[in-house]
Amino acid sequence: MKNTTMVRDLPEQERPREKLIAHGVETLSNAELLAILLRVGTKNVSVLHVAENLLSLYKDSGLSSIVKLAPAQLSEIAGVGPAKAATILAAIELGRRIAQEPFYQKTAVTTPDDAARYIMPRLRYETKENFAIILLNVKNQILSFKIISVGILNASLVHPREVFEEALKNAASSIILTHNHPSGDPKPSSEDIATTHRLVKAGQIMGINVVDHIIVGNNKYISLKEQGLMD
Repeated sequence: MKNTTMVRDLPEQERPREKLIAHGVETLSNAELLAILLRVGTKNVSVLHVAENLLSLYKDSGLSSIVKLAPAQLSEIAGVGPAKAATILAAIELGRRIAQEPFYQKTAVTTPDDAARYIMPRLRYETKENFAIILLNVKNQILSFKIISVGILNASLVHPREVFEEALKNAASSIILTHNHPSGDPKPSSEDIATTHRLVKAGQIMGINVVDHIIVGNNKYISLKEQGLMD
C-alpha cells in the first residue's frame, strides 16, 4: 500500500519541478525543494514523503541541522542513500558559497549588521569555535577574511602576533574580530571579553583599529561594540 500520493499522480502544476518552472523557486516549500534534489522516492513512498520525513527528523533544531550531517548519516535515512545524500550536501555547499560571494572586495562594512551578514554563512554551521578576523581598508571595504584559530576561545589560542601579522600582511587599516558559538547562543563569555580587550590594546599599539567583535550563534549575533564591551 502506498504511504502517500505519488508525485506522478499530482496535477502537473502541483509537481515540484513544474511548479518551480512556472511560478519561481521561491514558491516552493522546503519539502518540495528537497524533493527536486532527491528526484525519486521509493517503490511505495513518494519523493515528497521522503523529503517530509527527512525534515521531520530535525523539526526541533531546524532545517540548518542538515548542514551538520555527515554523508553517511544522511544516507541512512529511508529513501535517501549515498547518491542522494551527496546531491543534497553539494547543493547546500553551493548555497553557502553563493552566500559568501557578494561581500568580497568592494563591500563596505559600516554597521555590525553588515559584518554579521558577511560572517554568518562562514561560521554559523561550524561545530567547533572558529576565531577569525575581517580585514578592512581605509574605506571600510573588506580586504580578506582569515581564520586565526579553531577551538575554545582563549588567550593562548588567539595571540596578537598572529592577528596583527595578517593585518600587516594585507595592509589593513582596521579589523573586525569574530567567532562562532556552536551552542547557538552568541552571549559573550568572560574569556571572550578578556581576549577582545587584549587585542584592542594590541591594536592601539600597532596603529590598527579593532572596530568590533562579532559573535555569531544560530542565525543571531552579538556585537561587543553595541554592548559597550570593547573597552
